[in-house]
Amino acid sequence: MKRLFAIGVVLTLVVLPLQCATLEQLSMSDMIAKSTAIVRAKVVSSYAAMSGPVVYTHYQLQVSERYKGAAQSTVDLAIPGGVANGIRQVWGGAPQLDNGADCVFFLWTGKSGLTQVMGLSQGLFTVAQDGSTDPAVTRTASHETMLDHNTGRAVHDQTLTMPLSGLKTQIAAVVGTAAPQGTH
Repeated sequence: MKRLFAIGVVLTLVVLPLQCATLEQLSMSDMIAKSTAIVRAKVVSSYAAMSGPVVYTHYQLQVSERYKGAAQSTVDLAIPGGVANGIRQVWGGAPQLDNGADCVFFLWTGKSGLTQVMGLSQGLFTVAQDGSTDPAVTRTASHETMLDHNTGRAVHDQTLTMPLSGLKTQIAAVVGTAAPQGTH
Protein backbone atom coordinates (compact mmCIF):
# COMPACT_ATOMS: atom_id res chain seq x y z
CA MET A 1 0.00 0.00 0.00
CA LYS A 2 2.85 2.40 0.84
CA ARG A 3 4.40 1.72 -2.56
CA LEU A 4 1.16 2.57 -4.39
CA PHE A 5 0.85 5.77 -2.36
CA ALA A 6 4.45 6.75 -3.23
CA ILE A 7 3.85 6.07 -6.92
CA GLY A 8 0.66 8.14 -6.78
CA VAL A 9 2.49 11.08 -5.17
CA VAL A 10 5.26 10.94 -7.79
CA LEU A 11 2.76 10.79 -10.67
CA THR A 12 0.78 13.70 -9.21
CA LEU A 13 3.90 15.85 -8.94
CA VAL A 14 4.95 15.02 -12.50
CA VAL A 15 1.52 15.84 -13.94
CA LEU A 16 0.99 19.13 -12.04
CA PRO A 17 2.05 22.21 -14.00
CA LEU A 18 5.08 24.02 -12.69
CA GLN A 19 4.41 27.60 -11.62
CA CYS A 20 7.99 28.83 -11.79
CA ALA A 21 10.80 29.22 -14.26
CA THR A 22 14.56 29.04 -14.00
CA LEU A 23 16.23 31.92 -15.80
CA GLU A 24 19.84 32.49 -16.72
CA GLN A 25 20.94 35.84 -15.32
CA LEU A 26 21.97 38.04 -18.22
CA SER A 27 24.36 40.93 -17.88
CA MET A 28 23.54 44.17 -19.66
CA SER A 29 26.34 43.44 -22.16
CA ASP A 30 24.92 39.94 -22.81
CA MET A 31 21.44 41.32 -23.44
CA ILE A 32 22.72 44.02 -25.78
CA ALA A 33 24.94 41.62 -27.74
CA LYS A 34 22.36 38.80 -28.00
CA SER A 35 19.36 41.00 -28.87
CA THR A 36 18.44 41.19 -32.54
CA ALA A 37 16.80 44.57 -31.89
CA ILE A 38 16.54 47.10 -29.06
CA VAL A 39 13.76 49.67 -29.28
CA ARG A 40 11.82 52.17 -27.25
CA ALA A 41 8.15 51.62 -28.00
CA LYS A 42 4.59 51.97 -26.71
CA VAL A 43 2.17 49.07 -26.44
CA VAL A 44 -0.80 49.91 -28.66
CA SER A 45 -2.85 46.67 -28.58
CA SER A 46 -2.76 42.98 -27.70
CA TYR A 47 -4.40 39.64 -28.43
CA ALA A 48 -3.74 36.02 -27.40
CA ALA A 49 -3.36 33.04 -29.74
CA MET A 50 -2.22 29.45 -29.64
CA SER A 51 1.03 28.44 -31.32
CA GLY A 52 1.13 24.66 -31.06
CA PRO A 53 0.50 23.83 -27.39
CA VAL A 54 1.60 27.26 -26.14
CA VAL A 55 -0.57 30.34 -25.62
CA TYR A 56 1.20 33.57 -26.54
CA THR A 57 -0.02 37.09 -25.89
CA HIS A 58 0.93 39.21 -28.89
CA TYR A 59 1.56 42.90 -28.27
CA GLN A 60 1.70 45.44 -31.08
CA LEU A 61 4.41 47.98 -30.37
CA GLN A 62 4.73 51.45 -31.92
CA VAL A 63 8.48 52.15 -32.12
CA SER A 64 9.65 55.67 -31.24
CA GLU A 65 13.42 55.03 -31.08
CA ARG A 66 15.68 52.30 -32.39
CA TYR A 67 18.97 51.56 -30.64
CA LYS A 68 19.88 48.31 -32.42
CA GLY A 69 18.52 46.36 -35.39
CA ALA A 70 16.68 47.13 -38.61
CA ALA A 71 14.48 50.21 -38.85
CA GLN A 72 10.84 49.38 -38.23
CA SER A 73 7.89 51.43 -37.09
CA THR A 74 5.96 48.56 -35.50
CA VAL A 75 6.82 45.26 -33.83
CA ASP A 76 4.67 42.20 -33.10
CA LEU A 77 5.98 40.98 -29.74
CA ALA A 78 4.99 37.51 -28.47
CA ILE A 79 5.16 36.72 -24.76
CA PRO A 80 4.30 33.22 -23.51
CA GLY A 81 1.14 33.04 -21.44
CA GLY A 82 -2.38 34.36 -21.68
CA VAL A 83 -5.84 33.04 -22.50
CA ALA A 84 -6.78 31.64 -25.92
CA ASN A 85 -9.42 29.12 -26.98
CA GLY A 86 -10.55 28.83 -23.35
CA ILE A 87 -7.04 27.78 -22.23
CA ARG A 88 -5.16 29.87 -19.65
CA GLN A 89 -1.39 29.51 -19.39
CA VAL A 90 0.87 31.31 -16.94
CA TRP A 91 4.64 31.44 -17.50
CA GLY A 92 6.89 32.35 -14.60
CA GLY A 93 9.16 35.26 -15.42
CA ALA A 94 7.07 36.39 -18.39
CA PRO A 95 6.10 40.06 -18.21
CA GLN A 96 2.55 41.32 -18.69
CA LEU A 97 2.13 44.63 -20.47
CA ASP A 98 -0.61 47.24 -20.40
CA ASN A 99 -1.78 49.22 -23.42
CA GLY A 100 0.00 52.57 -23.44
CA ALA A 101 3.07 51.26 -21.60
CA ASP A 102 6.25 53.06 -22.75
CA CYS A 103 9.22 50.71 -22.50
CA VAL A 104 12.65 49.87 -23.82
CA PHE A 105 12.53 46.33 -25.21
CA PHE A 106 15.52 44.06 -25.74
CA LEU A 107 14.13 41.81 -28.47
CA TRP A 108 15.15 38.50 -29.98
CA THR A 109 13.66 37.09 -33.18
CA GLY A 110 14.23 33.39 -33.74
CA LYS A 111 14.23 31.30 -36.90
CA SER A 112 10.46 30.83 -36.54
CA GLY A 113 10.03 34.60 -36.93
CA LEU A 114 8.54 34.97 -33.45
CA THR A 115 9.88 38.09 -31.68
CA GLN A 116 10.21 37.81 -27.89
CA VAL A 117 11.73 39.78 -25.02
CA MET A 118 15.31 38.74 -24.26
CA GLY A 119 15.46 36.83 -20.98
CA LEU A 120 11.71 37.28 -20.41
CA SER A 121 11.34 40.12 -17.90
CA GLN A 122 15.10 40.85 -17.91
CA GLY A 123 14.85 42.54 -21.31
CA LEU A 124 12.06 44.97 -20.41
CA PHE A 125 12.70 48.45 -18.99
CA THR A 126 9.71 50.67 -18.15
CA VAL A 127 10.18 54.35 -18.99
CA ALA A 128 9.07 56.77 -16.23
CA GLN A 129 6.29 59.10 -17.33
CA ASP A 130 7.45 62.14 -15.37
CA GLY A 131 7.84 64.62 -18.23
CA SER A 132 11.61 64.58 -17.89
CA THR A 133 13.85 64.99 -20.93
CA ASP A 134 15.96 62.13 -19.51
CA PRO A 135 13.45 59.84 -17.77
CA ALA A 136 14.45 56.95 -15.55
CA VAL A 137 14.12 53.43 -16.93
CA THR A 138 13.46 50.54 -14.56
CA ARG A 139 13.75 46.78 -14.89
CA THR A 140 11.88 45.17 -12.02
CA ALA A 141 13.61 42.26 -10.29
CA SER A 142 12.38 38.82 -11.27
CA HIS A 143 11.08 36.64 -8.47
CA GLU A 144 11.84 33.46 -10.43
CA THR A 145 14.84 31.26 -9.76
CA MET A 146 17.82 32.82 -11.51
CA LEU A 147 21.19 31.19 -12.12
CA ASP A 148 24.58 32.81 -12.69
CA HIS A 149 25.68 31.61 -16.13
CA ASN A 150 29.33 31.25 -15.03
CA THR A 151 28.82 29.26 -11.83
CA GLY A 152 25.35 27.75 -12.27
CA ARG A 153 24.53 28.90 -8.75
CA ALA A 154 21.30 30.58 -7.76
CA VAL A 155 21.48 34.37 -7.50
CA HIS A 156 18.99 36.99 -6.38
CA ASP A 157 17.88 39.38 -9.07
CA GLN A 158 17.73 43.07 -8.26
CA THR A 159 15.67 45.95 -9.61
CA LEU A 160 17.75 48.09 -11.95
CA THR A 161 17.05 51.81 -12.45
CA MET A 162 19.08 54.30 -14.47
CA PRO A 163 18.57 57.37 -16.66
CA LEU A 164 17.50 56.58 -20.23
CA SER A 165 20.66 58.38 -21.43
CA GLY A 166 22.79 55.94 -19.40
CA LEU A 167 21.06 52.95 -20.98
CA LYS A 168 21.54 54.46 -24.47
CA THR A 169 25.24 54.99 -23.73
CA GLN A 170 25.69 51.35 -22.66
CA ILE A 171 23.89 50.11 -25.77
CA ALA A 172 25.96 52.36 -28.07
CA ALA A 173 29.20 51.16 -26.43
CA VAL A 174 28.40 47.49 -27.11
CA VAL A 175 26.78 47.98 -30.53
CA GLY A 176 29.48 50.42 -31.64
CA THR A 177 27.23 53.27 -32.74
CA ALA A 178 27.72 56.92 -31.96
CA ALA A 179 24.08 57.77 -31.28
CA PRO A 180 20.71 55.99 -31.22
CA GLN A 181 18.51 56.44 -34.25
CA GLY A 182 14.83 57.47 -34.18
CA THR A 183 12.26 55.98 -36.54
CA HIS A 184 11.02 59.32 -37.84
